[in-house]
Amino acid sequence: MESIDVLVLRTARDWLAAGERVLLATVARTWGSSPRPVGSMMALRNDGRVVGSVSGGCIEDDLIHRYTTLHGGSGMRESAPEVVRYGVSADDAHRFGLPCGGTLELVLEFDPALSSLDELLRELDAGRLVRRELTLKTGEVTLQPTATPAQFTFDGQQMLNTLGPGYRMLMIGAGALAEYLATMALFNGFKVAVCDPRPEHIEAWEVSGVERIVGMPDDVVRDFAVDVRTCIVALSHDPKLDDLALLEALHGPAFYIGAIGSRRNSQLRRERLIEHFGETHASLERLRGPIGLYIGSKTPAEIAVSVMAEILAAKNGVSVPSEFSIASSKAHEGLPASR
Repeated sequence: MESIDVLVLRTARDWLAAGERVLLATVARTWGSSPRPVGSMMALRNDGRVVGSVSGGCIEDDLIHRYTTLHGGSGMRESAPEVVRYGVSADDAHRFGLPCGGTLELVLEFDPALSSLDELLRELDAGRLVRRELTLKTGEVTLQPTATPAQFTFDGQQMLNTLGPGYRMLMIGAGALAEYLATMALFNGFKVAVCDPRPEHIEAWEVSGVERIVGMPDDVVRDFAVDVRTCIVALSHDPKLDDLALLEALHGPAFYIGAIGSRRNSQLRRERLIEHFGETHASLERLRGPIGLYIGSKTPAEIAVSVMAEILAAKNGVSVPSEFSIASSKAHEGLPASR
């Protein structure tokens, strides 16, 4: 399953290539509470078909009414991009289902250039980050490769959006927990791969849509082209597999690196990496373990929910309070370190 942004752009490209009229809407600014973050996109076809979203549904309905139903599709005329605002008044906020005080601003692009979308998608499919810059006065779009994601910005004249390959997850160990975690990662838009050199584990894998890799995990991590949208999760419980993979990952740009295990096992892992592999407390700061948020999880499915929540928090730049960490919560409850 590809990311929703790429899906919106790909669908818009395909509609344009088929000769349809297309409106591309982007959440440019928000004030107060907003159902969708800035940068969220949707594509609207002249017959009312929609992919993506900019709100909980009511604004989409208004856009469909305004640009397709009301004018029979003629509302999608050739023009420079427009800015529209929703939720300015309390009545509008109620009408469009916005939270109290919520206001959002959309940039509307009418029939974005097919050639530009083609070029953008080629770059994204090749795994590259691209900065897309839209000038509202002219509708001109420029694409620039970039090494790092930047915050979405809009100053009323120009809109800058960094787009890139979908988020990826590499799991070490093809056990039951990995199957649950892979399922959750897939429906959150991650591209998922699982690595395990043990035939009895990898051959029993049952989750479709996941790349299966047979090989030593440290070699796999080295060859995986890890980038800032990659997370690496060690789930094998075997130090011979997990430790070397984690060592390789810690010297790369992955946004999340973690390993399953009890507090005691996590501490022993850190001691091994320091004593035998020359790591330091500072170099291990990025290593998470025990992984997950503390929700009292017991089963593989519940643990997967806990781990996926922590990964999504890291992806979204959310700092999780220490009381939600497994180590702090279990220590507070007086549980033994072996758990």
